[in-house]
Amino acid sequence: MQHNVLILDFGSQYTQLIARRVRELNIFCEIFPYNHFPSDLSSYKAVILGGSPFSVRGEDAPHPDLSQIRGKLPMLAVCYGAQYLSHFSGGEVAASNTREYGRANLSYIKENEIFFEGVSENSQVWMSHSDSIKALPTNGVKLASTHDVEFAAYKIEGETTYAIQYHPEVFHSTDGSKMLENFLVKIAEVPQNFTPNAFVSEMVAELKEKLQDDKVVLGLSGGVDSTVAAVLLHQAIGKNLYCIFVNNGLLRKNEFQNVLDQYKGMGLNVKGVDSGDRFLSELAGVSDPETKRKIIGRVFIEVFDDESHLIEDVKWLAQGTIYPDVIESVSVKGPSATIKSHHNVGGLPDYMKLKIVEPLRMLFKDEVRRVGASLGIDPELLGRHPFPGPGLSIRILGDITPEKVRILQEVDSVFIEGLKSWGLYDKVWQAGAILLPVNSVGVMGDERTYEKVIALRAVESTDGMTADWVHLPYDFLMKISNDIINKVKGVNRVVYDISSKPPATIEWE
Repeated sequence: MQHNVLILDFGSQYTQLIARRVRELNIFCEIFPYNHFPSDLSSYKAVILGGSPFSVRGEDAPHPDLSQIRGKLPMLAVCYGAQYLSHFSGGEVAASNTREYGRANLSYIKENEIFFEGVSENSQVWMSHSDSIKALPTNGVKLASTHDVEFAAYKIEGETTYAIQYHPEVFHSTDGSKMLENFLVKIAEVPQNFTPNAFVSEMVAELKEKLQDDKVVLGLSGGVDSTVAAVLLHQAIGKNLYCIFVNNGLLRKNEFQNVLDQYKGMGLNVKGVDSGDRFLSELAGVSDPETKRKIIGRVFIEVFDDESHLIEDVKWLAQGTIYPDVIESVSVKGPSATIKSHHNVGGLPDYMKLKIVEPLRMLFKDEVRRVGASLGIDPELLGRHPFPGPGLSIRILGDITPEKVRILQEVDSVFIEGLKSWGLYDKVWQAGAILLPVNSVGVMGDERTYEKVIALRAVESTDGMTADWVHLPYDFLMKISNDIINKVKGVNRVVYDISSKPPATIEWE
């Protein structure tokens, strides 16, 4: 991709959100750790320094090498970045008397500044820092203040360098997107040419050049990511794409056959492999979430390896990896630590001898859907909720048995079909049921029961990096609870999860 914006990650929880806001302006951007970014910056048109949980005054403060950036490329320093420029360039940063966190309003804006075009005084911004800039760096010029923060924004004369002590990327900064647009489009003059159609044209051309006449094998899951990856690859290499759909025994009810039927009309070469018994046998007695993930990943690769050997001269494995997978799987000093392993990131064992191709690696989930729409993929398929790679294994807390899988498949079917029949499915980003490792007392008829507890989960999100629980109607929850308890043998209690991400994650394991 040309005309990139480089975002340096110092570990802020908001870094990915900066990238999302930039992408919404139809501008391509990439996130790199502050201490490991490309040495060749010739294709970049601007740089953004992100925030950080660290203090610039601390011994462990991240120190980026800006020698190839500052004064050479337009640069916007956000929060930690703004304080870093000040502290190490002739200014002063000191601890605030009170932590500056939450909503604030601009009380002063310097006149005739392009950065604040279309932004009115009193505009709300979001603060998140315990230090504050007490003196500007050499050649610094104050651009904006709030009631409590004198140097809320500044620029450095003689450079195209701007700095702000608030987060324009979060929803609470009401004119944040406008400020980013002013900087990137009007000041840095970055072209707004990152569109779904442009991505498809460029990616298909790139795949043709990279893959030539090689054969590629792809694991289809029935989800949005692998489907869009398959259609992109099919446009590039046609019959040289071999798709394999593996049933790991942990799919939704009837999903194996339903997915195979779904692909029939898409012109894809798909083979279904039913290996459910093999996966469940390997998982027997295993309760640890990470161990479950690793077993599923290992067995999947073994099954895939067996199948790929039936295809002569296959050289590539295609994966539906998307950008949040990549970001969350990178852990360096400073940037966010890995919370859990991802089933489709991290390479392959040496014995597979396959090279990896990931056509969606740089896209967020909503961008994948827009690309899929430009490819003409059925809107119903593109609207499917995300489903975890390890399947229902991480929605069954504790060990996995065929009976537990049966219970959860039945419960999940009642929940998902209920969302669809009530017109709620498309208003939810992801939904599912979790089988808890506890039994509870109940009464059915005149008999005492001691059966399983189910937790229902429904969240709204854009890409899964953050999520809020959905306020489903009480009448709906009452109906679904009754249906589950009456129709699914082995369940006598249903609860609803009302936690958001963060601090919780979307999945329970």
